Amino acid sequence: MPADAPTSAPIVWTDPARQAAFHAWLQPLLATHGLDGSSLAPASADASFRRYFRLRSHDGTRSVIVMDAPPPQEDVRPFLQVAGLIHAAGLHAPEVLAADEARGFLLLADLGQSLYLDAVQADGGAQSERLMREAVAALVQWQLKVDASALPPYDDALLRRELALFPEWCVQREFGKTWSPVQQGLWDRVCDALVKSALAQPTVAVHRDWMPRNLMVATPNPGILDFQDAVRGPITYDLASLLRDAFLSWDEERELDWAVRFWQGARKAGLPVDEDFGEFWRQTEWMGLQRHLKVLGIFCRLKHRDGKAKYAQDLPRFFHYAVKVAHRYTPLKPLIPLLEDLTGPLTTQAFSLR
Repeated sequence: MPADAPTSAPIVWTDPARQAAFHAWLQPLLATHGLDGSSLAPASADASFRRYFRLRSHDGTRSVIVMDAPPPQEDVRPFLQVAGLIHAAGLHAPEVLAADEARGFLLLADLGQSLYLDAVQADGGAQSERLMREAVAALVQWQLKVDASALPPYDDALLRRELALFPEWCVQREFGKTWSPVQQGLWDRVCDALVKSALAQPTVAVHRDWMPRNLMVATPNPGILDFQDAVRGPITYDLASLLRDAFLSWDEERELDWAVRFWQGARKAGLPVDEDFGEFWRQTEWMGLQRHLKVLGIFCRLKHRDGKAKYAQDLPRFFHYAVKVAHRYTPLKPLIPLLEDLTGPLTTQAFSLR
């Protein structure tokens, strides 16, 4: 999941052995890269066990990022692999300056502190058109040039494991509900339809969180973050992530405009998108629904298991996304009573940009 905004909170270590290993690894790198060890400060934290720190050079003209990804909860090898694929594709990801794969420490080039998410919100969205068009163009290049052959498949088992997060963590833990056999049957029908649609699509490299919170305003634009969970999967997944974001919402006119731009760019580049835009948009909406149900489960899990309750503030956004799509397509309508059993009657009114 995406990184939080930079923080000025003090560095807290709960594992003295981890702290000692971190500083023992970092110390010789300070001189090698001309870094001021006293400048070490939190850069961000995310929904995983990873943490990020920022270090500045002695003259203050540049900075680097240090990733702390403790095993066995985290594995930096996929990050290193996908970073290489991104660079080979001519896209902008952090350069890896030093790595200790066994202990989960990375020293990375700093892409800056200007997230897409902050940039499109800072001035009422004035920059959003340019930034989103650049994100769409970069996504076409990602799908065209990032080699997906070595990535794990986004297969039936993974799609269903993700969907299962919704009943386990959202229905049962967040709302305290247990489905009847009839309700479970409705859920199974919807899951079968969503998985079938996803698996019928052409496959490409899938970032899995291609959205403004993981894109940086950088040169060249955008800088790409949080890509270590990339897989080989449905061609519409990342577009759905971009257009129906976890932390802000767009009106459908803009969603459709950016979707058409992607579809046109993808066709021109020779990517295997459906030749009928209407069918491509249906695929995108259904793929987005799979993602939204998964994220509802993940955000509830973050709240109940990991003590990160702030993510639950965005649950209403995902319920609105879900009901909007479920109302639109007959095979997905069985989802509506399941959602309304949790929240009461839901409208299809979209969130404003915020």
